[in-house]
Amino acid sequence: MLNKVFSKKLPPVLGLDIGTRYVKAVLLTGSGAGIQVAAVACEPINGDAFAERDIRDFDAVSNAIRKVKNTLKVKCKTAAIAVSGASIITKVVYMDPGQSDHELESQIEIEADSLIPYPLDEVYLDFEELGPSKSHTGKVDVLLSAGHKDMVDSRVTLLRELELEPKVVDVEGYALGSALIEFGPPSEEQPVCCINLGASQLLVTAVQENRVIYSKEHNFGCDSLLRDISLVFAMELKEVEEQLAEGTLPESWKEQQLPIFVSNLQQQVTRALQMYVASTNKEQPQQLLVSGGGALLPEMASELERELSITVTPFDPFAQMKVKPEIQQRLDSLAPQLAIAAGLASRSFSPWHI
Repeated sequence: MLNKVFSKKLPPVLGLDIGTRYVKAVLLTGSGAGIQVAAVACEPINGDAFAERDIRDFDAVSNAIRKVKNTLKVKCKTAAIAVSGASIITKVVYMDPGQSDHELESQIEIEADSLIPYPLDEVYLDFEELGPSKSHTGKVDVLLSAGHKDMVDSRVTLLRELELEPKVVDVEGYALGSALIEFGPPSEEQPVCCINLGASQLLVTAVQENRVIYSKEHNFGCDSLLRDISLVFAMELKEVEEQLAEGTLPESWKEQQLPIFVSNLQQQVTRALQMYVASTNKEQPQQLLVSGGGALLPEMASELERELSITVTPFDPFAQMKVKPEIQQRLDSLAPQLAIAAGLASRSFSPWHI
C-alpha cells in the first residue's frame, strides 16, 4: 500500500486540519516504504471562534495556526486544508467517457446549476473523474464538489497572512477517506468505515477499493460532554479541556458524565450507520474505526464497542510509518486526533488539479 502511495516524488505538503476547537498539523516525508512522520502539532483555539463551521474570530484561529507553525519548526510553506458544513456539497454524477477536462467542465456547470442551492458565481466548483460507473453502464463516475466562496476564501486569506500557501482545499470527509485509503486496513473485500468524533461534528466516512463510497456529517460532538463536566464541577470549558488532556479531572466524571455521553453517542452512531446502510445498500459494518479528539477519551472505544456490539478500534494512521524519536511520545498521545490532517498530508504524494 505505502509503496503505491510514495512511488512518485512530489513537493511536501503540510496537512493542516482547522477544527472548531483545535488546529492540527502533520508533515510526512520520504518515499517508497520509508515514509516518515517529520512533524506534528496540535494547538487549541481559544474561545468560541466558530459559528457552525464559519470563522467568526479570526484572531483566535490565526493565533492557533501561528502556534502550530512554531511547534512544527519546519520550512514547508505549502499546505492542504479542508472544509465542511452545510455550504459544502459533494455528489457523484454520471458522464460519457473519453471527454476532456474542458468538455467535462461545461457539463458539470449544467449539472451543478440544478444541484447546488446557491448562485454559481457564489461557489467554487471542482470535479474528479473516478472511473467506470458500476451503476450506470457506459458512463463514468465523476465527483462534483462545490463550496461557498466565503467558506474557502476566509481560510485561504488566513493562511496567506501567516505566510502559508494553501495549494489544496479538500472536503473533510474525503480527507478522512484519503487517510483510510492510504494508511488504513485493506478495503477490497469489505468497506472500511470510520467515525471521526470532533468537538461539534460526527463525521462518518466509508471507503472501498480505493474510493470514498460514503461520507456524511452529523451535528454531534464532544462539546456536549465538556459542557456537562463544566456545569457539574463549576469550571470554565478551557479548564475542563486542559484537565481532561492532562488526566487531572476528578475521577467521578468517568462514572457520572461519561456513561451518559457514550449512551448519546451510541444512539447517534446507530442512526448514522442506519443511514449509511440505507444509502449504500451495504451490510452493517462489523468493525468500526474511530478517530478525532473523541477517540482519545479514556476507554471510549471499549465503551462504544460494548454499546454497539461490534468491534471498535481507534484509527492510528501512523502505525506503519517511521517516526522521529523526538515526536514519538507526542504522536502516541494524539494519533487518532490527527487522522484528517494525515489524509491532507498524503496529498504530498498525489497530483492535484491547479
